[in-house]
Parts: sequence; C-alpha cells; structure tokens
Amino acid sequence: MRILLVNTSERTGGAAIAANRLMNALNHTGQEARMLVRDKTTQNNLVTALPKSPLNRLRFIMERAEIFAANHFKKHRLFEVDHASHGIDITTLPEFKKADVIHLHWVNQGMLSLNDIARILEKKKPLVWTLHDMWPCTGICHYARDCNRWLSGCGSCPILFKGAPRDLSYRTYLRKQEAFSKGTIQFVACSDWLTNIAKQAPLLHGNEISSIPNPINTHLYSPQDQHTARMHLGLPDEKYILLFVAYKATDPIKGINYFQDALRMYCDRHPEMKDRLHVVVVGREATLVRDTFPCSTTTFEYVSDDRTMRDLYNAATLLMMPTVQDNLPNTIVESMACGLPCIGFNVGGLPQMIENGVSGYLARHKDAADFARCIETALDDEHLKHLSIEARNKALRFFSEEAVAKQYTAIYEKAMQQR
Repeated sequence: MRILLVNTSERTGGAAIAANRLMNALNHTGQEARMLVRDKTTQNNLVTALPKSPLNRLRFIMERAEIFAANHFKKHRLFEVDHASHGIDITTLPEFKKADVIHLHWVNQGMLSLNDIARILEKKKPLVWTLHDMWPCTGICHYARDCNRWLSGCGSCPILFKGAPRDLSYRTYLRKQEAFSKGTIQFVACSDWLTNIAKQAPLLHGNEISSIPNPINTHLYSPQDQHTARMHLGLPDEKYILLFVAYKATDPIKGINYFQDALRMYCDRHPEMKDRLHVVVVGREATLVRDTFPCSTTTFEYVSDDRTMRDLYNAATLLMMPTVQDNLPNTIVESMACGLPCIGFNVGGLPQMIENGVSGYLARHKDAADFARCIETALDDEHLKHLSIEARNKALRFFSEEAVAKQYTAIYEKAMQQR
C-alpha cells in the first residue's frame, strides 16, 4: 500500500515530527510511505518538497496579511489562527497520483487551501486526516480555549482583535463546510480528548473519527546514563534538573508562567533546595525567560536533533508540562520512553498519558500551588525510581512504532474498502 503523508514542514513542530515518525513506522512494518512537504530540511529521499517557486513564500505572506487586516492591523495573536485561503493544488503532482491513500497532517500556513482540500476530495482517493489540534473543527483557531462558538458556526471570534458576527472565523467556517462536503474523510485524533471534541464538531459530522496516539521510536528514545548525558550537555551533575520543552518557550498555551510561579512557591517552602535545583528551558525565545526562575537556569533554542533531545530527557530529573490546553504532546511521549516522569496539568490529552502517582503527576488545571505540591512529592527519591520505571513501561505498551503502525494500517485498509 502506497501512503502519501502531507505536512507543511518536514521536521519543525510537533505535527511534523509525528508525521515523520509515522512514515518511518509504516515503512518498518511493510508499507510504502512517503512525505510531501513545503519545507524540507534533510536529505531523506522518502520526503519530497513542493516544486520550488517564489509563490511558496508568497502564499504564506498573503495569508498573514489577510489575518493582519482582519485584526484591524494589529499583531494580536497573529499566528494562533489560520484561514487556509492560499495553497497549492497537490493533485497534479506525481506523488499524489501514485498514492493509494492520502494522509493529511498539519497543512496550514500556505501549504493547502480549503479549495485544495476540496480538490483532493473530488479525486475520490481514500483520505485520512490526523488532527494535531482543533483547527479542522473550528473556524480559524488551533485551540479554542474556553470558547464554544465552533459548536454553532463561529463568528464574534475572541481571538481576533475585534471579532464580529460575520468575521473571518464565520466566513472560514462556511468555507470549511463547503470544502468538507465534497467527500468523506477518515479523521484520526491523537488523543481521546481531541477525539471527543471532534465527535462534537458539526464540521466533521458524517465522517468516522478514531483515536490513535503518535508513535515513538522506543529504541532511540530509551533510558541512558544520566551522568554521561549531563556531561555531553554541560549541565550540573549534582543537581535536580527540571526540564521545560516547547516549540516556543514563551507561548502562553505552554504555561511557563505556571511553572515559574510553582517553583517560586516550592523554593519559598524549601529554601534549602534552591541551590540543589537547576532549570533547563528548550525552545524558541528560551533566552527571554532565563532570569525568571528562582534557581540556576540553562537555555537551549529549538532542538530538532533526536539524539540531543534524548540526552536532555536522560539528563533531567523531571519534565515540566504546564500546558493549559494540548492534544497528546510528543514531548511527553519522548520523555516517558526515556524513563523521565512528567508533571502536568489535568487537561487535554495529558491524563491519557500520565497516570497520576504512577508514571507522573497531574496538578489541577491552572493551579500553580498544586503544581508546586506535585514537584515536592515527585522529588522524593523513592517516588522518582518508581515513576521512571512506569513511564518507560507505558511508552512501550502504547506508543511504540509497531503498535501505532498496526492501527493506522487498519484505518487505511478500511478507507480503501469504503472507496
């Protein structure tokens, strides 16, 4: 079976990493999978970039300009929304024509327009779409936060600078309705949380929705010697290391402010621990938060290399994941595979991954004090050993390449039979 996975980027962002890993998992289990991307960054011959053209960059710029205008020319949350007005018709490409199944992932920011998605549906090839966020369910936002307008057609969008009843979110919602009506899509969500949302979404009604986690190479992401990992990274060997990882460290959705507040509370209660703690922040704009913690801190810009990330997980004592809304973060899967337990909020797909008190800890949503309590409990040496073993065991059971590839193969076969 020939599967074409379509994503805006080859390696940048959680969806790109997940799609790349799925491609490898499928090929390792006997399928023929390739990726089609706009932004190719490696020499992998299984990944094809869109034909080079100045229009690739122009499409992205034009979309941002239209959102900028809809925001009354304010930079207000400019990259939290997409309206898919510009893209490329991939149905004319040889990679599309050769494929038995088309599998969309994250296709925003000038990769595919809604018209392009409609064209794909009109070709009547089996189409699978993995949801990495809420965008296919909403008008324009990737995460709706506390807004429920996506249940009734959007409009008056709270993310826009000045939303109105017939604003960009409302108009895009109608365009999605029209595009999605051209055929059927097998939707796959990466978490039970997002699956439940997708099943409620009027835009997705009439399509089948399944829940399959993202795969992880549990041979690459595995427990290693902590001392060696810290030496490679230049990190202190004698301290507890608390790791925070995000594509963009300052993204409000990732909740680094709750981690900062929680750590201050913990250090206020345990001043003797201040010199025994070390924070590592990984992500774009990480240097902006370097001096905001009550203990020593090291920052790394966005890391795309798997082996460096594996060293970071193995060097750390705990992973901090105070995201306020998320699907099934690759970061947690990677850390668990390395035997690194995580502390996060009880939100989104995190409860599906972290068994509270077994493989990590879940704090009450947006409760920094409860997050601090979880840090205090987890730093007990006896707890850490138990959490580490259970985290690794769960990654092996649920997120291995073999387990995930088998589930996706069944989805592809079902989609082909229905055609």
